[in-house]
Parts: sequence; structure tokens; C-alpha cells
Amino acid sequence: MTTKKNTPAAVLVDSPVAVDSPEAADSHDVLDSPDVLDSSDAVDSSDAVGAPVVPEATFADFDVHPDIVASLAEAGIIHPFPIQSMTLAVALGGHDIIGQAKTGTGKTLGFGIPMIQRVISPKDDAFATFKTAGKPQALAIAPTRELAVQVSGDLEHAGKARGVRVVTIYGGRAFEPQIAALQRGVEIVVGTPGRLIDLAKQGYLDLSYVKSVVLDEADEMLDLGFLPDIEKLLAMTPASRQTMLFSATMPGAIVALARRYMTQPTHIRAMGEDQDGQTVKAVKQFVYRAHAMDKVEMLARMLQAKDRGLTLIFSRTKRTAAKVADDLAERGFAAAAIHGDLGQGAREQALRAFRNGKVDVLVATDVAARGIDVDNVTHVINYQCPEDDKTYLHRIGRTARAGNTGVAVTFVDWDDLHRWTMINKALDLGIPKAAETYSSSEHFYKEMHIPTTANGRLPKSSRTREGLAAERVEDLGETGKQHRGGPPERGRSSAGHSGGGRSGGPSKRGTHSAEGRERPTADRPKSADRFKGADEAKPRRSRNRRRTRGGQGNSAGAGTAKA
Repeated sequence: MTTKKNTPAAVLVDSPVAVDSPEAADSHDVLDSPDVLDSSDAVDSSDAVGAPVVPEATFADFDVHPDIVASLAEAGIIHPFPIQSMTLAVALGGHDIIGQAKTGTGKTLGFGIPMIQRVISPKDDAFATFKTAGKPQALAIAPTRELAVQVSGDLEHAGKARGVRVVTIYGGRAFEPQIAALQRGVEIVVGTPGRLIDLAKQGYLDLSYVKSVVLDEADEMLDLGFLPDIEKLLAMTPASRQTMLFSATMPGAIVALARRYMTQPTHIRAMGEDQDGQTVKAVKQFVYRAHAMDKVEMLARMLQAKDRGLTLIFSRTKRTAAKVADDLAERGFAAAAIHGDLGQGAREQALRAFRNGKVDVLVATDVAARGIDVDNVTHVINYQCPEDDKTYLHRIGRTARAGNTGVAVTFVDWDDLHRWTMINKALDLGIPKAAETYSSSEHFYKEMHIPTTANGRLPKSSRTREGLAAERVEDLGETGKQHRGGPPERGRSSAGHSGGGRSGGPSKRGTHSAEGRERPTADRPKSADRFKGADEAKPRRSRNRRRTRGGQGNSAGAGTAKA
């Protein structure tokens, strides 16, 4: 949960919304109608000469429950962001919403506060007579495990004073703790589609009393093929539910989903003063045409830039992510990798170490590009050119969050020039050509603010991070993967690259026990001992080997045939 104060932005709070109008009966009409809430249409009071200064709105101005306001204030969150201001007035009334805002603008609390406020918690007087107490009253669906964990954490913080119980349901963990949490009672469930359906089919998750459903990063769920799972989950909920759909982009499939499963949805677009087009102005974007053999060297020098904070490096493949993390670790940087070949414990270990500052470089595939909110990420580097403009948007959206500034760097191979041309055209970035750049290029040093003394290795005096090994690996009772040992060592195993690239897999250097120590092999005969004295104990059997041709002998038989 971000603790940054929101920067002033044009916000439309009390604009009339035609929620019940006939024109809003179809989501397509809502998307195209003038009744759509758009913060860019709000009047900025600073433009009026002599106009009185309007105080910045707080969460208390939107009839938010005092306990929720207190929990947010405790975390340093006082003023809402544009998407939050515009959403609260509609969502608190129970209306369906399509929320569209750029990454890093606070969508989580935009739907989280209405969810928390509308449930009946154990601290409410009505809970004693509530017939379905302990059954889930709200459901939030996220496309990735990491995003589900983050959303759940934000909801727990915001609902702490209200006593709202939040349970996170996702794969990679053991079933038993999640089932036990559901049986103890819960108000809000946050999870990924696969595990939610599994527990619902087994009868442990009852969604028949859910009052609010949220689809977070809906476009990503469609891209990952989760649409059938989403339809199954929505079919398990009451038809009278409130449905809130949030996404940074709005493809046609999202509109079709809204038509089918939402009732007179209000489309809300939030555009702050610091946003232009589809990207955030606070992100400085650089594109370099780099050679594949020189990319790691460029990374190593860029990571020594002045005032660099936490850095996210994105790759297209799992193997590349592991290899880049290994190479950077060998050069002295505190780097870790997160990708699909790692077990859930190793993925969460790397993400915790990155959040806690034990590593300052995280190399990831696009599994981490959606919704992950980590403070103080100053640089996002696309080691490989993104597949499309949506991927590019969500990657660079990991920096310049909550009013901060950031730097986005994209390496473009010669083979990817056409892909970058399409991305630039779709987003209107104004960078049609990538400058040919090498690790020794003068403009590269100047634009990235790299000291002239920097080379491809981090000086020992600058190696102050604890590293991935300092972060404990949590025993999750993982399913489908056998986890062995404690924290991996720096270097290869820190990226999860040894042992075939899977977290906890057997190392090539020996077999490890549950404590991470090498298993004694005294009970095994060594290879030399196994064959020692074998000739003395048993005479070697003579073997009559004959060469064959066409299934017949080739020695005597061949000679007979010739004769």
C-alpha cells in the first residue's frame, strides 16, 4: 500500500451520473455516452482569476466509514487519487463500474474501500444476527499470484480497524491453510481463478452470498485465457451482485464482458494532470538499439547511475531472466530473478527481498509487470523489446507511481526494430528510431547520469546490500514442486538458474537434504570401489561379438556367401 501523498490533480467528484437512465442500459452506450465520468473534463479552479482556494478532498468527504479513514490515515493516506475520488461516489451506492486508469494511480483502493465498507464485519452489531456470517461477502479476482497477494495486503490494511477478515487464495501453496482460513470465517476473498474454482468445486468456497465482485487487471485475465474461468466464477455468484471491473486498457473483449455480466455500468476514466496520452509524464523514456553481446555490460554500467533506486529489468523469456540475474550477481550486484520456473516460495522470497531492499535489482518476466506496487522503483529496463504496446505500458508503469518520477529504458535488437515502430506508433511516443548505442557511448553515459569511472563491475565498496540469501524462504507446502533446502546462494542459485532452472531442484554439485546440507554419501560405494577387485572376484566373461549385415552374420557367413 502506498504511503505517498497524492499530488493535486483535476478531479470530478459530484458530477451527475446517469446510472439509471435508459441510455446506460448497454455498456457500449455507457462507454460512448457523454455521461461517462472523465477527470479531464473537470474544471481546474486555479484557472479562474481570483477564485477561492478549494481545500483538497479527503476520504472523509466521501462518507467513507470512520474506521476505514482511520486505517488509511495510520498508513499516511489522507487524500484520494483521481480514480479513487471518482469511483467512491458511485461504488459506495452499489452500482456497477468500469474503472479505467493508468498504472500506478491507485485503482486498488478505488474498489477496495467500497468492498470493505459494504461488508458486515464481526465488529458490527448486525453480525450477531447475520445468517450467513463467515461466508464470503466480497470477491476480488486477480490474474497473477503476486497481484493477488498485493491486493489482499492493501485490503487488510484498509480494513484493519473494521475487523474485516481477508483471505488470499492462489496456487502454489498448500490447500490446507487456505481451507482452514475459509472454515474459520471470512468477509473478503482475494485470489486467482484456478485455485478459486478448485476450492469452489470441492465445496470449501461458497460464493452464493457474495455482494461485490471485482475483476482487477481484466484485460490481462483475458490475455492469459482466463475468460472461461471468470465466467464460471461469476455464475457461482448471485445475479444481484455489484460488479466492478478495473483495467488500464479497454479492448473490445472487455466491453463484451461488461455487456454480458454487468448491469448499467458507469465507465470512469481518470486522467490526472501528470498524465498525457497513455503514459505518465513523470516517466522519462529512452530507447537504445543495443547489441545482444553488449546488453549486460550496458546494464552493469547503467546500474551505477547517480541516484538510482530499486530497478526492475524485464525479459521475454524465463531463461533470459535467470541468465541476466546470474550475470549481474557475478558482477557484484544484488540481483534476483522471478519467473514461472521458480516455485512459489522462491518467487515470494525474491519479491520480499526486493521490497525490503536486500536486493535492488529484480529481473522478471511479465508475471511481475501487472499491478506490482513497490516503493522507490526509479528505473524500469526492458532488456528485450516488449511484444506490444500494452505490455510496454504495464512494464514502465512499475515506476513513477504515487506521484514519483522514474526512468524507463528499452533495449531494441536489430530484429525488433519493426516491433518498436509499432509500439511507438500505437502510443504516440515520439521516438520513432532507436539510437544505436554501446556501453561506451558518450550519450549513454550522459543521459543515464553514469559516472565516467564506472565499468562493468560494481566496486566492492558499493556492495552494501545483503543479497537474496539474507531473505528467508517461507515454507508454503508448495504443490506440484518439491522444494529443498534453505535460501539459495548468491550467483546462479539466487536467480533460480541452477538445478535446471527450477527453485529447489537438485543441484548439479550434489544432493541436498531438507536443511540445505549436502546429504552424506557414506552408505553409497564410490565408483572406484564398486569396480575394485571385480576382476579378482569374478573372471571376465568372454563375449563373441559378430558384426551383422541385414540381420545375418558378417564374418563366416559373408565369406561363405562369397565362396
